Amino acid sequence: MEHFIGCLKKYADFTGRARRQEFWMFVLVYVILSIVVSVVDMLLGTWVLGTIFSLALLIPSLAVTARRLHDTGRTGWWQLLMFIPLIGWIILIIFEVQDSHDDNQYGPNPKA
Repeated sequence: MEHFIGCLKKYADFTGRARRQEFWMFVLVYVILSIVVSVVDMLLGTWVLGTIFSLALLIPSLAVTARRLHDTGRTGWWQLLMFIPLIGWIILIIFEVQDSHDDNQYGPNPKA
């Protein structure tokens, strides 16, 4: 949970680097909370909570993904691959699971 809250504290920080653990723990908590909010929405018969939840976490999601891509030596603009159906998502996931690179233009290696 500390990684998720850490990402929320860096709400719109698109600079720096994010380790794999930080990124994937954020994704895990995001998916779990999204499922819970969806169930509550279904029970209430609305779509309002899910929409608010998604919009509230859109910027932190983009920011942590940009920082994760920075950690692999890529610019955050690679996120635009998600607009390419299927293939874009696969390539983006491959980029996100790669190990950290040594010090690069985005900062020192967070593992060090």
